[in-house]
Amino acid sequence: MTPDKSINPRILQSAREEFLSKPYERVSLREICQKAGVTTGAFYNRYKNKEGLFDALVAPTLETLKTLSDATENFNYDRLDSQDMRRVWELTPETQRRIVEMLYADRDGFRLLLCHAEGTKYANFIHDFVSDVAARSYRFAEETYRRGLSPFLIDEEELHMLLTAYWSTMFEPIIHGLPKEKALRHSEAVAKLFNWTSVLGF
Repeated sequence: MTPDKSINPRILQSAREEFLSKPYERVSLREICQKAGVTTGAFYNRYKNKEGLFDALVAPTLETLKTLSDATENFNYDRLDSQDMRRVWELTPETQRRIVEMLYADRDGFRLLLCHAEGTKYANFIHDFVSDVAARSYRFAEETYRRGLSPFLIDEEELHMLLTAYWSTMFEPIIHGLPKEKALRHSEAVAKLFNWTSVLGF
């Protein structure tokens, strides 16, 4: 007998709708299965529990963010000159557009993490994400200071707070349900507020 390959997509689609429409604690696996037209047995053959189902829904979003963070971490610092250092942190319209496009390409995934994760291990999503970005960014700042490209080394806690402010305001359009065009205009204003090259001293 050929396995029904439509079951998992139906479960995920039903789950996405449920998690986006109500608090995590009120989401019912029975209702998800009913709306997906599958048995609870079929569900438990694929997912351990509700937490595992939520994990599956946000996994692609988290992978996108990991790729973004890795891109910052993987610079070959030995080949960077001072102009490259400045270019990396300059918030150009293209840079801001790229971030907005990333957010809106997976809008539902980010809404789940930002607005519907209370009660899950992702409840502190922004803090956890920024902590990772800040640690990677601080290593970058240390390198610019070590190479004499910056006259000072920013305080690690200060960098964390500034990155929290930046990413929080970049996530706001998703939280408030703004259309992408408004988010793009918002990102232009954000770029005027955050002059990272000045903050890092180069």
